[in-house]
Amino acid sequence: MKIIILGAGQVGSSAAYHLSREEANEVTVVDLRADVLRELQDRLDIRTVVGHAAYPEVLERAGANDADIVVALTDSDETNMVACQVAYTKFHTPTKIARIRAAEYMRSEILFTQDAIPIDVRISPEQLVCEYIEQLILYPGATQVLDFAGGRVRLVGVFADRDGLLVGQRIATLREHVPNTEVRIAAIYRKGKAMLLDGDTVVQEGDEVFFIADRKDIRVFMIEMRRLEDPVRRVVIAGGGNIGVRLALALEQTNQVKIIERDPKRARVISEKLNKAIVLVGDAADEELLLEENIDTVDVFCALTNSEEANILSSMLARRLGAHKVMALINRASYVELVESGSIDIAISPQQVTIGSLLAHVRRGDVAKVHSLRRGAAEAIEAIAHGDPEQSQVVGRKIEDIELPKGTAIVALVRRDQVIIAHHDTVIKTDDHVILFMTDRRKIERLEQLFQVSVSFV
Repeated sequence: MKIIILGAGQVGSSAAYHLSREEANEVTVVDLRADVLRELQDRLDIRTVVGHAAYPEVLERAGANDADIVVALTDSDETNMVACQVAYTKFHTPTKIARIRAAEYMRSEILFTQDAIPIDVRISPEQLVCEYIEQLILYPGATQVLDFAGGRVRLVGVFADRDGLLVGQRIATLREHVPNTEVRIAAIYRKGKAMLLDGDTVVQEGDEVFFIADRKDIRVFMIEMRRLEDPVRRVVIAGGGNIGVRLALALEQTNQVKIIERDPKRARVISEKLNKAIVLVGDAADEELLLEENIDTVDVFCALTNSEEANILSSMLARRLGAHKVMALINRASYVELVESGSIDIAISPQQVTIGSLLAHVRRGDVAKVHSLRRGAAEAIEAIAHGDPEQSQVVGRKIEDIELPKGTAIVALVRRDQVIIAHHDTVIKTDDHVILFMTDRRKIERLEQLFQVSVSFV
């Protein structure tokens, strides 16, 4: 597949990294900064073109004449929109994906049609990060909460501790622990490495356990892994940017929310947008300010400024002063591993959260959702089965008879409104939403082939 990525910023570079690792993809990256492109080309097997992302001549040099997908990920919404318009009008590019940051654009459906601005998929990293944090606050103790099938089933990551009822027990005893529930352990990471699971695998303290469950059963299973934490009430947000304001708006009806913003003018603007949340002018790394605001009684402190160094420092300070849980927005992958092993509970990577939304539209076969996990090493995928047993390699077959790539497991099915936890003898039917966990995403091409139907399928 021939893919052109416009913009070599953090999101664009992350997209190039993930997509170029797949042998079937030919990736070209366009940016105005020659030095950034040189550095990217030194690390990845890609082509690069220096130039303005929306100029027809630049797109032509990038290979837009026969490109399958254009992914516009520059920092400018307007540049992204114009680039997609040019790709559609001049080069007839089949699929156009654009990063749109402004909520004012995202709210207008009538703008994005083939007769107006021809963008097939809009991606808002700010909105995706906000929704991601909301889920973590809804399920205290979880490291990740990922939706599938419109939220009917969720994949949850959680660290096992000594208070968990299943800790020290074999996986095979799970059904005895939580009878009449739809739950399955999808993967266990021990000291950073994926375990090969069977019924005799014993859950140990410190394991990161990913489980798939019907939405109503999530808290029941979390008790099996760790002591259930109290619901979040008080939230402090550091940073009044797009993500901070979106999160405050989402939480202020059900939580006590305070937002700390350094710029007095920006603080005044966001105070007019919020209804119940309190806006404080100041530095989130100011110890005196945090003590005045009783940081030791705060359930969650979220550092969401544009500076990852400031986010790390303010989160570490909030934790030292008694905040129950701290989260920090961090862009550099090298920082993520560093801080999560220290005094920050959850490091949130915008690229990691965003890339799944992009991959879902690049994958072959009918892929409804992709979530990138473990800093891109693993993936959780929702694929839709089509065809009949003659046309499909999965429809009408038991899971044990499907030749899945090594490290891949089918963990659940969603059949209309029914959530089915997968077992070896579960039979896949047409139109089932199949949830898979893949610990080695290098085998993704083989997985895509499984869910493609023969040419005779109409």
